[in-house]
Amino acid sequence: MTDIKQLLNKRILILDGAMGTMIQRYQLNENDFRGERFKNHSLDLQGNNDLLSIVRPDIIEAIHKAYLDAGSDIIETNTFSGTTIAQADYKLESIVYELNYESARIAKKACMEYTAMDPSKPRFVAGAIGPTNRTASISPDVNNPGFRAITFDELVEAYALQVKGLIEGGADLLLVETVFDTLNCKAALFAIHQVFDELNKELPIMVSGTITDASGRTLSGQTAEAFYISVSHANLLSVGLNCALGAKEMRPYLEAISKMADCYVSAYPNAGLPNEFGQYDESPEQMGKQVEEFCASGFINILGGCCGTTPDHIKVMATIAAKYNPRQLPILQD
Repeated sequence: MTDIKQLLNKRILILDGAMGTMIQRYQLNENDFRGERFKNHSLDLQGNNDLLSIVRPDIIEAIHKAYLDAGSDIIETNTFSGTTIAQADYKLESIVYELNYESARIAKKACMEYTAMDPSKPRFVAGAIGPTNRTASISPDVNNPGFRAITFDELVEAYALQVKGLIEGGADLLLVETVFDTLNCKAALFAIHQVFDELNKELPIMVSGTITDASGRTLSGQTAEAFYISVSHANLLSVGLNCALGAKEMRPYLEAISKMADCYVSAYPNAGLPNEFGQYDESPEQMGKQVEEFCASGFINILGGCCGTTPDHIKVMATIAAKYNPRQLPILQD
């Protein structure tokens, strides 16, 4: 398989866009999420998008192919909530390995099909590892600031099961994304290296944090620079930012990381900020103008979209990115 680093040195690679936004277009109901297998499950399952990799793999494959048609070099597995921690909300902890394995397999099948059609443009599967719905650094109880809803070891155990499923299902890369608590991220990185040792196999690791508001900090209080320093030990393929902000708002924090990082840099912002109905209004053309500045300024190596983005957004980004050289890695001094 082509070494992704060779490609990253040559051009800006395109990541896909939002999975949830595309799933919403199908207007699925409870029965769609249950399928035959889970028709008697005790809890409501509508909204558990990761489950669609098992009950409606046709939909997930179609979404992957739409992003590949739009020009994506890297597509993410449908596993943002693919941990026992997140799936506990639906009492589906028992299927977590299968969920990750099948999600990676579906994405890999699509990538292999598109790479075979054009071997000069190899496609890659990024195993998506979300932040979970628990935070290791912050108490959820305002009356008890010392309380934690999850421990580091519990996070490691949950992430390790997810990572094993993603690797054995065929992922080419691992993407720890939407990091709002760096301690959660560190648990994911620890779990990844545990599984590497267990399987005697290593994959390139991508990490993407999220700046939650105009304060310029993650939810656990770090600046973009501090976040990068906190994860820089992990021999990363790339580091960057996604979610929470649109491209315009993300720019200064992306620039800060770009100036520091000794690995490749990624960016996949939302399609602007959500409106009063929680929808994202930024058109592909509007978003394209904003991300073009990332490219022209030499900030990035990987470009994609998060909440509200569609294949139309990714197609515009791919066209724009093709006009610019990728960010050059700094020459490190001894």
